[in-house]
Amino acid sequence: MADVLPGTVVLVGGGPGDPDLITVAGLRAIRQAEVIVHDRLAPAALLDEAPAAAERIAVGKIPRGPQTSQGDINALLVDRARAGKRVVRLKGGDSFLFGRGGEEMLCCTAAGIPVHVIPGVTSALAAPGLAGIPVTHRGLSQGVTVVSGHVPPADPRSGVDWGALAASRTTLVVLMGVKYLPEIVAALQAGGLPAGTAAAIVEAAASPRMRVLRATLGEIAAAGADAGVAPPAITVIGEVAGLDLG
Repeated sequence: MADVLPGTVVLVGGGPGDPDLITVAGLRAIRQAEVIVHDRLAPAALLDEAPAAAERIAVGKIPRGPQTSQGDINALLVDRARAGKRVVRLKGGDSFLFGRGGEEMLCCTAAGIPVHVIPGVTSALAAPGLAGIPVTHRGLSQGVTVVSGHVPPADPRSGVDWGALAASRTTLVVLMGVKYLPEIVAALQAGGLPAGTAAAIVEAAASPRMRVLRATLGEIAAAGADAGVAPPAITVIGEVAGLDLG
């Protein structure tokens, strides 16, 4: 990627947690930034890579806690870019996978602000990989579906067809699903997915606090609750979660 130009916004995916897992292009952009607007899950150590004089603005959204509205974040990006600053929007994972990067790009583009995208390593694939779980594996799974568990299956706002996922015979990766994991499990079982299907939870992937819990689909929600699993955590459901690659 070319240098970050004044008056532009660069959406940088910071990766799954370990600062060493950011891309070369992402790190280069951070080192050229005059303003960094960063999320709670963006690797904090990456902020030290920015110039000392760079403005660092935290806009993290804490689940059921203090949050910066998306409208305020959009306005902030436009304001700093219009002031001629080199703006980096730093997120955890990848900006375009449950990162609202599309919304921010639309807003900036509508305001006449040039936007560049530097993809990041998403936890949807990195967390299982770090846990030794391939999301596809010959003879076990020919595909993977990534869904948000932020909204429970019975909620009218949910657009996920859990029954169809249960019948898909592919790996399912659920992000933001800790709170509603019991309801998600129930919906998948109601859709015909056997209770004995392998499952795993990967908590705090790519960090010193990372831990992996394995159980069957029918037991995984209780196992997570008993272990006190807390966000960020992803759940992998499918036969690949039962593989022993060691």
